[in-house]
Amino acid sequence: MIWLLVAHFTAAALAPALVRKWGRQAFFALALVPASAAIWALPRAPGVIAGEPELFFLPWAPNYQLALAFRMDALSLVMLLLAAGIGALILLYCARYFSDDEPGLGRFAGVLTGFAGAMIGLVLANDLIQLYLYWELTTVFSYLLIGHYPERRDNRRAAAMAINVTTMGGLTMLVGLVILGESAGTYLISGILAEPPSGTAVTVALVLILVGALSKSAIFPFSLWLPAAMQAPTPVSAYLHAAAMVKAGVYLIARLTPAFGDIPAWQYTAVILGTATMIGSGWRALRQHDLKLLLAHGTVSQLGFLTAIFGIGTRDAALAGLAMLCAHALFKAPLFLVVGIIDHSTGTRDLRELSGLRKKMPVVFWTSVVALMSMAGLPPMAGFAAKEAAFGAFEHADTLLATLALAGVVVGTLFTVGYSLRFLWGAFFDKENTSPTPLLHPPGPLFVAPAIVLAALSLLGGFGASLADPVFASYADTVPGAGHDPAHLALWHGFSLPLLLTALCLAGGLLLFRWRVMVAWLGARFALPEAGNVYRRIVYYLSSFATQVTGLTQRGSLPLYLGTILVSLLVVSTAPIVWGRLWTLDVPPVRWIDTPPQLIPAAIIIIAALWTLIVRGRLFAVVLVGMTGYGTATLFALHGAPDLALTQFLVETVSLVVFVLVLRRLPPQFSTPVLRSRRLVNLAIGIGSGILVAVMAYLTLAGRQAESISEGFPAAAEEAGGSNIVSVLLVDVRSWDTMGEISVLAAVAAGVASLLFVRRRTRLPHTHIETGRIVARLPQPPSNGESEWSPLPLTYVGDIITPRVAHKPLWLPGVLTLAQERRSIIFEVVARLMFPVIILISVFLLLTGHSHVGGGFAGGIVAGLGLMVRYLAGGRHELYLSLRLPPGLLIGLGLSITTGTALAGAIFGTEIFAGGAFDLHLPFLEPIHLTSALAFDFGVYVLVIGLIQDILYSLGAGIDEQAEKDSRTGKAPEYESEEVTA
Repeated sequence: MIWLLVAHFTAAALAPALVRKWGRQAFFALALVPASAAIWALPRAPGVIAGEPELFFLPWAPNYQLALAFRMDALSLVMLLLAAGIGALILLYCARYFSDDEPGLGRFAGVLTGFAGAMIGLVLANDLIQLYLYWELTTVFSYLLIGHYPERRDNRRAAAMAINVTTMGGLTMLVGLVILGESAGTYLISGILAEPPSGTAVTVALVLILVGALSKSAIFPFSLWLPAAMQAPTPVSAYLHAAAMVKAGVYLIARLTPAFGDIPAWQYTAVILGTATMIGSGWRALRQHDLKLLLAHGTVSQLGFLTAIFGIGTRDAALAGLAMLCAHALFKAPLFLVVGIIDHSTGTRDLRELSGLRKKMPVVFWTSVVALMSMAGLPPMAGFAAKEAAFGAFEHADTLLATLALAGVVVGTLFTVGYSLRFLWGAFFDKENTSPTPLLHPPGPLFVAPAIVLAALSLLGGFGASLADPVFASYADTVPGAGHDPAHLALWHGFSLPLLLTALCLAGGLLLFRWRVMVAWLGARFALPEAGNVYRRIVYYLSSFATQVTGLTQRGSLPLYLGTILVSLLVVSTAPIVWGRLWTLDVPPVRWIDTPPQLIPAAIIIIAALWTLIVRGRLFAVVLVGMTGYGTATLFALHGAPDLALTQFLVETVSLVVFVLVLRRLPPQFSTPVLRSRRLVNLAIGIGSGILVAVMAYLTLAGRQAESISEGFPAAAEEAGGSNIVSVLLVDVRSWDTMGEISVLAAVAAGVASLLFVRRRTRLPHTHIETGRIVARLPQPPSNGESEWSPLPLTYVGDIITPRVAHKPLWLPGVLTLAQERRSIIFEVVARLMFPVIILISVFLLLTGHSHVGGGFAGGIVAGLGLMVRYLAGGRHELYLSLRLPPGLLIGLGLSITTGTALAGAIFGTEIFAGGAFDLHLPFLEPIHLTSALAFDFGVYVLVIGLIQDILYSLGAGIDEQAEKDSRTGKAPEYESEEVTA
């Protein structure tokens, strides 16, 4: 099953390239991916229906009970076939809906294909946290698809509304999922369903989960986002908002119903809100003039119907709910596709402007008739069989809640018949005072085919209802309390109460359509507040509140922020020390020093730190701060921690260079003196924080009660095939932690770049390069042909220029762009000699890190220092020429390598990050011991190089370029403002 997801996400990544090559025809190839998922599931259906689910389990982080767990039972099978089958048809529809020159078509194709993969992952997930990850993926993909036209204000608003509402619900649901998983002692959904926990905490968890489900399926009070989302292209509405994403909430309710369907808080919330949604949105649909909005409100109404059915919590309700879920997808998706065809062919979807299409588009008309009959619940459609089963489930539940819900869904179904007739009349029939609508682009057969297929399946689903009964019953039988006479799905059950209610709904719907003018007047007279207006007012008040809070708390003063954090640390951390009288613990005496040489770096650190408080020059302050870092590294080395010492030395060096680069845009002196009182307060906070951290560290280590995990480090290093415990700890034992840390590094690089490059990085000009106070042009042969320089052709690589002299590449060619007073021949020679050595050292640290001091992180920093040397010697153009690969590519490549190493452990081993080792035998050489950790370390190595390169681009070359622009315009440098007194 994992390969289904890999195929979808791979296709999503390739989609932009396919669209660039083949245009809209690429959708035909992309449709094969979800189609293959449906084809994969069909042969496995008999076993799944018989009660033998397909399983896949791969440990992810066993200590945290996290795993890649997939399970396909009857419910997942049905949802998979809907998501994959309808997804394939929607992609085929896109091949004719869009034109080849559609803006952003490649991105759209990739996101839509990725959404299909996320939806399949969601319905197959057998782990609560994994389900949440796919849940949020569908939210993000939906946001991108709704906002496909970012230049349109309505699209941006609709996308923001959708992601705000569903993300709020998703975060609430996450809390519930964690509580449920902890209460059950497992996060496996199958385990929770087999032995459901109970108690108040579980009830709270279920209500929180229900909030997420209701927000995803647009159930009141979260209904506002779905009608607004109709700004999205029609294929998005047909797939996400009819057949896939909005079904996710209903699916989650259906998934948990077998275990928790009898809990009152679950039942009453789902049934009451579902019924209210069905009635309210059905009434709104009766007054819509936009065909797409009519279907949107109808979709919300039907989602309320589904929620109410599953909320009853009985076996018959589960059977009817799953049947209705399928029927809804099969009739609502083709209706959205029909709206897209009408809009594409006529240029409008306003039913007041449409007239006479029944004769001009007969195939589309009859396709709509079939789908609308199913939506209205008329025989012999699938919608009729499912609705009859739902009415019967409410009847047989024999509770007051079910009886009231039955009355509500009858009213909602009556509205459904009414807006179904309104759709058919408004879209296709002749109207008085409306001229026949011309066809601007008659639809082709491939454009109409997906809608025909779905409508035909809706018809066949009615006739074959009894054949589909075992599929739905396989899920329904998991709900407790099936009884001795369980219901069965069939097209005809004889004359009964459900049939009588169907006739009543049909008659009432006809009357509503007949009196549509009066209905419109009543709707306008007693209209409820528009959901969009309510949302905008909520956002306005939240923004105003946030502005007030920000004004009170965010003063722009870094000392204030840091002081607040440290004071909070002092208060929160000192309280338990005093309250618990931790100083009374029986701990060994403090060992102040191990060896006399430690006194020297300790004294340097103290003196440098105190000196920093009184110095006025920024550069001197930076040097003093660097001395504290180098002193700390020396202490690490003297204390027997060479890995920590090396890393601290390297990081401190990089930090020092970055500080110096930034100082170029700051005044040389601290301009505002610090008040004496403020200085004393800062001193007290700093000393107090330092003492607190020292005391906490000592009490934590000295008062240890359990055995230290470090006792097992030597054995872990031996098992991993390495002798450097620190490196083994980082890339083997705690590889997940390292993975998270390098992800943070990637985010930091993106953040630094985004702060400086608001739009995009500018590229080098082709003809000349301006630096400092003069224009430094690359040497060119004079007009008379005499020059001490040989002809200097330029090699173009994108916008990067590589000068060549005498057909040989120059070393440090970027120095040719610098003004003479900015060049240092000595430094250039040193850079030329040292750069290859630095790179060799970095590679050595990378290769030997598993057994000696070093590793990918240290090696990457050393290589980054090599780039710094070339930049400092040759300027920003030398930086561009020293490494042609962009930093974003390196960072992404590093993350890909580390991720690939993790997945390789799952493919060739037993779990993610499973390690391996082997000896490489080469002629005339001793065996070389290699481990899988080397590949992981190499990914870290590449990412760190990309990080430093990105920082140099941002804080080095970016500031250089800004200074050059200021020099050209004669503008004085604008120093960044700061607040020191706060």
